[in-house]
Amino acid sequence: MVPTKLLGLFFVFCFSFSPFILSDTECPTVSSIGDRRKDKNTLRLVQYNVEWLFIDYYAGMDCPGNGCTWHSLPDAQTHMSYVANTVKALQPDIINFCEVEGCDELNMLKEQLDSTYNPYLKKGTDTGTGQNVGMLTRVDPYVSLYRSEEKVVYPISGTKCGSTTASGTTGVSKHYITEFKIASMNVAMIGAHLLAIPTDPSRCVQREGQAQVLQNIVSSYILKGYEIILIGDMNDYDAEVLDLNSDKPTSRVLDIMKGLDGQKKGKYTLTNIASQIIQSERYSDWWDSDNNCNTSSQKDLSMIDHILVTPEINKKIINAYIYHGYKEFCGKLDSDHWPVVIDFNAN
Repeated sequence: MVPTKLLGLFFVFCFSFSPFILSDTECPTVSSIGDRRKDKNTLRLVQYNVEWLFIDYYAGMDCPGNGCTWHSLPDAQTHMSYVANTVKALQPDIINFCEVEGCDELNMLKEQLDSTYNPYLKKGTDTGTGQNVGMLTRVDPYVSLYRSEEKVVYPISGTKCGSTTASGTTGVSKHYITEFKIASMNVAMIGAHLLAIPTDPSRCVQREGQAQVLQNIVSSYILKGYEIILIGDMNDYDAEVLDLNSDKPTSRVLDIMKGLDGQKKGKYTLTNIASQIIQSERYSDWWDSDNNCNTSSQKDLSMIDHILVTPEINKKIINAYIYHGYKEFCGKLDSDHWPVVIDFNAN
């Protein structure tokens, strides 16, 4: 028989080190570099907003709980299993996740996949939601994930956000920067999740400031001869590559990031890979605009998740699509976004 005192210590130890209690938020460090792809001739990259991938309780948002989509731990765990099924179906080599709580969740997700994936995540500064941007990858980056702490003054020059008295400084609260070697190219990859609700002028001007910070990061790498992948949930439309509803953006965010506007206008050009997807399939997000709890209305669908790349990378894309492998409805346990997928010729 285990003495009562020791039994109590045992329970304290096990409970304290449960993954549902401890929050291992960061895992930015690359300790060794490997390539565990099954086919070295191609590389599949996926952008996926996984909608509140939270298992550790985050008190700031009461999540899992009444503050987010998953009101209970069992719902959150089931949601993670659905996310895992989507990742299994896609078999990405690199997958960028938005709305992830931390590395605990990435490791739990990895356990439902296979050992070829390594998790990487650099903690952001969005203490309101506790959301972060991270990745699972079979190809380890060459540089540990890091952030830019640059802040710019907003409204930026030439804003098109409409009338607002909002002003201040802003950075990009949810992002990371790292580097890969892909098909003999030095590639800088920036994963980002921008502020939502671009139709609110006070948030619109802040979002344009965030886009300027990202443009500055891209420009610095362009000057060093790097190719670029800028990937994430940008919470806005692309005026050049219209989604299935031909939605027009309310800000210059995409144009700034693509090098068509902003302080570094004309210094580089990024292409939206959605240009390789037929317009009727260009939707990555569901918002129940008519409150009927289904996707019967096309107006509920839009494209706000984007992968922007330099021309040399764009030339190597051999396939691009959005995975619409599950239905959206009230009470669903899948994400409210669909993954954006591209395949590269990696030779």
